[in-house]
Amino acid sequence: MAIGLAALRILVVDDSREMCAIVGTVLAGAGVGHLHYAQNGKRALEVIAEFPIDVAYVDQEMPVMNGLDFVAAVRAENSAERYMPIVMLTGHSDLRHINLARDRGVTEFLCKPVTAKAILSRLNAVIMEPRPFMTSPTYFGPDRRRVRLDDYKGPLRRAIDVTSASEDSPRAADG
Repeated sequence: MAIGLAALRILVVDDSREMCAIVGTVLAGAGVGHLHYAQNGKRALEVIAEFPIDVAYVDQEMPVMNGLDFVAAVRAENSAERYMPIVMLTGHSDLRHINLARDRGVTEFLCKPVTAKAILSRLNAVIMEPRPFMTSPTYFGPDRRRVRLDDYKGPLRRAIDVTSASEDSPRAADG
């Protein structure tokens, strides 16, 4: 796995030098070959404009530009960067903060204090189990659904589901 990780280009965005050092040390120790750092979201946007980045670990709360605004800016881009997996780092594990990050298009969520296992687990998730990206008038980002049930028989909730269901129903055939 380390051979594959050597080619990865990862950006760590946090206003805490200590947190950058922790995350960077874990990733380097796992074999990640290219690490970039930024102290805020604004500088991180400059880094991704300058270097190709495969994955970003981003703190939620920072001065100048916070992580949520960074994620929104990346997802709003009309370029390949908008598909970049983003792992949100935060000290807030409450549902409100998780939903704010999810709704901006965060790929994974990682609560502080972090562990080496958790940092690498999120990296594994975004590389080995990538989620498809979705677009709607109000959202662009990874599919927010974590579980897909192929045998789900419950109510349909999307306009296309209703159209498909009505075309497949016995009533549509009797028409």
